[in-house]
Amino acid sequence: MKRMVLVVAMMVVGISMLLWAGWHNLRERRLAMQRAEANHVYLTPAKPGDAPEAEPMPALDGKPAPAFALRDLQGKKVSLADYRGRPVLVNFWATWCAPCKLEMPWFEQFRQQYAPQGFEILGIAEDDAGKDEIAKAAKKLGVSYPILLGDDAVAPAYGGIDYLPMSFYVDRSGVVREETAGLASKDEVEANIRKIVSSAAPAGPGTVAAVVGGQ
Repeated sequence: MKRMVLVVAMMVVGISMLLWAGWHNLRERRLAMQRAEANHVYLTPAKPGDAPEAEPMPALDGKPAPAFALRDLQGKKVSLADYRGRPVLVNFWATWCAPCKLEMPWFEQFRQQYAPQGFEILGIAEDDAGKDEIAKAAKKLGVSYPILLGDDAVAPAYGGIDYLPMSFYVDRSGVVREETAGLASKDEVEANIRKIVSSAAPAGPGTVAAVVGGQ
């Protein structure tokens, strides 16, 4: 009888431990999912239909921003060198990129907010849409900062744009201080802008790398 009671007790203890372990594992999975959701970055392949394989690693942080000369929607050539001594956000986007359309109104808001400190944004369209379609999309989003038409040279110069949106925060000395892939939070965007706005102006010739494309 005592042996039977002992066996039953051990079975109860074993079942209790299994139930506790299952509950504990479920709780840990839920917490992990919550942490992942809180840090989620939305990535869109740079070409429709492409499937992302892995998040690209930053390649230009702390390095001079590759310069470029591209045409804007009015046909005017715009160069990164034109903004030497000013903090600049270089943003790669596309008309079909949903995350891009979420952050671009934020960019416009911050552009106006930090304009007194010389802050500017250069949006580089990375798709096959026509100029009119790109202009229509930018207008619909309320964007007034320069929109430039990408070419075959500027994306490779920036390490290859495999995901959209891609943003490069360039300080007053022409150095990339932050590089982000995917949709960041609005607070993160502003924090990165503040970082380059507060950077010191260059004392001598700019450190922008050799111009690529559009020459």
